Amino acid sequence: MTRTISAGPTAVAEAASSLTAGNLVAIPTETVYGLAADATNGAAVAAIFEAKGRPHFNPLISHVDSLAMARRIVVFDEVATLLAERYWPGPLTLVLPARPEAAVHPLVSGGLSTLAVRAPRGIAAEIITALGRPVAAPSANPSGRVSPTTAAHVVHGLSGRIDLVVDGGPCSVGLESTIVAPEVGRIALLRAGAITAEEIAALTGLPVVRPDENEAIRAPGQMKSHYAPAGAVRLEARSVRPGDHLIKFGGAVLEGEEGAAAVIDLSPAGDLREAAANLFAALSAFDRSDIARIAVSPIPQSGLGEAINDRLRRAAAPRQDASTSAVGSARA
Repeated sequence: MTRTISAGPTAVAEAASSLTAGNLVAIPTETVYGLAADATNGAAVAAIFEAKGRPHFNPLISHVDSLAMARRIVVFDEVATLLAERYWPGPLTLVLPARPEAAVHPLVSGGLSTLAVRAPRGIAAEIITALGRPVAAPSANPSGRVSPTTAAHVVHGLSGRIDLVVDGGPCSVGLESTIVAPEVGRIALLRAGAITAEEIAALTGLPVVRPDENEAIRAPGQMKSHYAPAGAVRLEARSVRPGDHLIKFGGAVLEGEEGAAAVIDLSPAGDLREAAANLFAALSAFDRSDIARIAVSPIPQSGLGEAINDRLRRAAAPRQDASTSAVGSARA
């Protein structure tokens, strides 16, 4: 039986106790709700993959409460330190060389020599501090489906498979963290997010490059088909077919919109941050077996629009068999 408890000191203590016992706990972060397990407990980490139906080659993010905790499991260079000091706690994940002595279980890294690490804000950090160890935490949803931004979304997808859900209300950012890997003379953007490539380039003075979509998985969020609702998703829609469920942006009325079964505007004012925060909630609202078609109007590619469009392309991609796919993800 899955319990839900409101965020607060009691929830911190109960979540830490449950994690210590090897259970799975859904915790709110500023990005999405994460499905947390003690990252040093192999059985608990394996339970994440089982609960989500997630392929084991798909790495997980290790969440820490501080730069000091992160330094115990990964090696920081000058650029990584600069990024962590600027954006932590916050929605940035760094992929860095794992320390040989790190206590994090090998399942977390997906067999790689690197670990993805992030320091979240709020009650998630308090829970990690109370536990005293990093937590592995992808998004708290069945693998490949829409990421959860409320406790209700978590319960809908994972009730009965996990011990506890900490209800911290809607997530403020609403998209998974930006993931980058510092390299010699450049930074690889492995997943777009709320912290944009332009911001990272301006801070570091280094070019930010996007990897080839066919290269091997290096981090969470790289599955070609991901964040998918039950129905088919049609992107760049400039008109609406009768019976479509429409997700739009910026308040403009599309041709044929009066024939839509339902309409959600991610941001009537055309604010990309508002649109990002509302994206997964909109996809979740239309994630029903009786909804066959979802049309999505064009969204600008600039700034945070890159991350929004990345999630939408993966939601619209042909569905993959998670057990055989060669390209994978991990989130929160």
